[in-house]
Amino acid sequence: KNINTMDKREFLKLSGMMGIASLLPVSKMYSRPPFADTNGGCVLTPTEVAGPFPLDLSENATFFRQDVRETQTGVQLNLRIRVMTLEGCSPMPNVRVNIWHCNRVGLYSGYSQQNNQGQAGLTYLRGYQMTDEAGAADFITVFPGWYSGRVCHIHFQVYVNSSYAAISQLTFDPTTKNAIYQANTTLYPNGTDPIEIADDNIFSDGYNSQLASLSSNEEIGGYDGMLTVFVQGSGTVGMGYLDRENSKQFELGQNFPNPYEDETTIPFTLRQTSDVKMDIYDLSGKKLYTKTKEGVSHGAHQWTLNMPSIGLATGNYIYQIEVKNAQGEFRTYKMMTAAK
Repeated sequence: KNINTMDKREFLKLSGMMGIASLLPVSKMYSRPPFADTNGGCVLTPTEVAGPFPLDLSENATFFRQDVRETQTGVQLNLRIRVMTLEGCSPMPNVRVNIWHCNRVGLYSGYSQQNNQGQAGLTYLRGYQMTDEAGAADFITVFPGWYSGRVCHIHFQVYVNSSYAAISQLTFDPTTKNAIYQANTTLYPNGTDPIEIADDNIFSDGYNSQLASLSSNEEIGGYDGMLTVFVQGSGTVGMGYLDRENSKQFELGQNFPNPYEDETTIPFTLRQTSDVKMDIYDLSGKKLYTKTKEGVSHGAHQWTLNMPSIGLATGNYIYQIEVKNAQGEFRTYKMMTAAK
């Protein structure tokens, strides 16, 4: 199989193996029905190559968004990637998930070369989200096209901490995929995908565990897709530099209750007296609320928020804590989820 050996070696060293499989439908709290996930049982698979066009999203807030389409046209695809631990089959909240894929004619944003001309500096069809308490990260995108040598696919990265990132790819049922192309020839001028999944070097050693479910969604005039990703163990083997530095200064806890209804409490512990700022973002990356306090003493603290009173409707939000002291500035974040 065409696998980058360094990627695979580093992945195995830091986190073991990654698997992809199906579970029951995700939590009933979602405003739209859970996506159907029809993959097989728990199957471990090594990381795949990142592909020729990965971008580093880790320090670029532009890509924190659910809707990655920008001006790209195509059949709408609502994609859910759910991250679970293999041991115990429990959800992994607060995990960052990146996706990137080509557009309807097989071009990637961000690069310009012979087979991808004119795309340098563009950012379409790339983004990241955090998983909620059910381990789910949702994206709005367009169904990808294909290009010579590769079957239709979407790249994804499960980024658990600053030393552990598992990269893989997903694909779709050929019959449903080609039916989309055939029904939308203006949008997809390349026509049906000529490559069999088993003939693609990435998927040639087996792809059932990387086959995302795909079902029609009449409400959006498009499709829902889902893949559940299992990570062996806790997924946190080996803590990176940023994680270690943050832990020297503060610890951010999960809000409680979570899911919440109207009111929730965010706990944090400071290792030394610091200035603290808390920002709340919606899932499109828009900052909605800020709370600051200078000279917060070391020790355990709790900030309680009544979401309606500060003008926030029920929903999923990211809360970020920034700590400033003589040692510098330190940040981390988690997701909180409304009960519905």
